[in-house]
Amino acid sequence: MSLTSAATLATLDRTGPRRITDLAAVEGVTQPAMTALVRVMEESGLVERRGDASDKRVTLVCLTEAGAFYVRTRRQAGVHAFEGLIGELTGDEVEALVAALPALKHLAELESQDREGPKQ
Repeated sequence: MSLTSAATLATLDRTGPRRITDLAAVEGVTQPAMTALVRVMEESGLVERRGDASDKRVTLVCLTEAGAFYVRTRRQAGVHAFEGLIGELTGDEVEALVAALPALKHLAELESQDREGPKQ
């Protein structure tokens, strides 16, 4: 799976259903490229398109249960990888990481706000 596909699934998991144009802007790709990507992920059963109840002209891309499972599995694999790597650090290095956690959390929040763009 491409990084853009994985990032798009993660965005849908975090923010809920989105328009293709919104997803394209958040992921930094063109609308035609996102349309093609959504089509591939739809064929794979990871996303589906649904109508927007508030605007019948709009189609939203939604994460399927298989897509949500993929995101959860990928995140868990990342957690396990970091656990193994952290286990190889010295006590001082672990303490330095713990001390840096508030700043890292803030960076993640800033990045998330930037990627999500304006709320719908």
